[in-house]
Amino acid sequence: MKRVFLIVLDSVGIGEMPDASDYGDLGSNTVKACFYNKNFSMPNMKKMGLFNIDGMDYEESEKEPIASFARMKEVSKGKDTIIGHWEIAGIESKKPLPTYPNGFPNEVIDKFKRRTERDILCNKPYSGTEVIKKYGKESVETGKLIVYTSADSVFQVAAHEDVVPVEKLYEYCQIAREILQGDNGVGRVIARPFIGEYPNYKRTTNRHDFALAPSGKTILDFIKENEKDVIAVGKISDIFAGRGVTEKILTKGNKEGIDKILDIMDRDFEGLCFVNLVDFDMLYGHRNNVDGYAEALSFFDKSLEKILKKLHKDDILIITADHGCDPTTSSTDHSREYTPMIIYGNNIKQGINLHTRTGFYDIGATVLDYLEITGENISGKSFLKEVTNHSEEKT
Repeated sequence: MKRVFLIVLDSVGIGEMPDASDYGDLGSNTVKACFYNKNFSMPNMKKMGLFNIDGMDYEESEKEPIASFARMKEVSKGKDTIIGHWEIAGIESKKPLPTYPNGFPNEVIDKFKRRTERDILCNKPYSGTEVIKKYGKESVETGKLIVYTSADSVFQVAAHEDVVPVEKLYEYCQIAREILQGDNGVGRVIARPFIGEYPNYKRTTNRHDFALAPSGKTILDFIKENEKDVIAVGKISDIFAGRGVTEKILTKGNKEGIDKILDIMDRDFEGLCFVNLVDFDMLYGHRNNVDGYAEALSFFDKSLEKILKKLHKDDILIITADHGCDPTTSSTDHSREYTPMIIYGNNIKQGINLHTRTGFYDIGATVLDYLEITGENISGKSFLKEVTNHSEEKT
């Protein structure tokens, strides 16, 4: 019974890509920025080959790494979660998703106000924590919704849970999702509920993402069509608008996400367990909190000990990322970076350096190859033959 555990460390980039200057990201290197922090410790990832990856030359490489590895280059236009995950799953996005540095156009806002029957505040790029500090009190007093964006392709709606119940906020976001299609098809509409008393408002864990549906079929669709499991952990189901998912498991942070992985590893299933660990990005990268980011990396690395022990003989573990978010640069936005790829399992060769792969989608192609599924029109080239002893794989 073949199982693939694909874990995306959200925003854990490993250095600027050649076109980083086009995105304002020259000098960005998320892992390197954390490496010099006192909280950083990743001995298990080092043993697997993290610092054997091309460009990871600021730490001594492992003499006998236990996994195979590569540096992944993104070919899609953009540097956000949606485009990164879609590419991992087999879709190249030739156009970046729309962003709104000057706020959303009147045609969008007017439709949203009319259909929700509520007025709005802000309508400009803003930090999620700062926007409720500035507009939260007025929103609570008037019932107006706080609408804001960021450097990413997002339409975010914030409201106090005592004023706008969470389910009603989700309903408003679904309305926005229906409006934001075509040329205004943002990657995600995000519900951002908050609680507390002025001036001490606090965002809650009831965030919910309403993603744009993928522009084509992904590996999730093909795996499901072949009657195998696609277990989506964290925000994976939201990222793919629920498409191709056979089981959705929401989490409230990295610790819960890792706990869910460990639980799933005790179950019988065949197919893909696709996981997003979001804390690196959401809690630390966007807040330029290098101490927290380094500590989160160390926590994941420590958790790897339990994950590796639970792998079955026919399991494959793939660890990667979707973009960067260097917590030491002046920007609080995502960064255009290469990402790591570590592949490990009983039948995976040790120490194979796949060097730089052009396209995150090579990961998706490899997953389908291992599960013996043909994905028509899926971008990417499988590297399974390069890292697998086929005589062993077939046993």
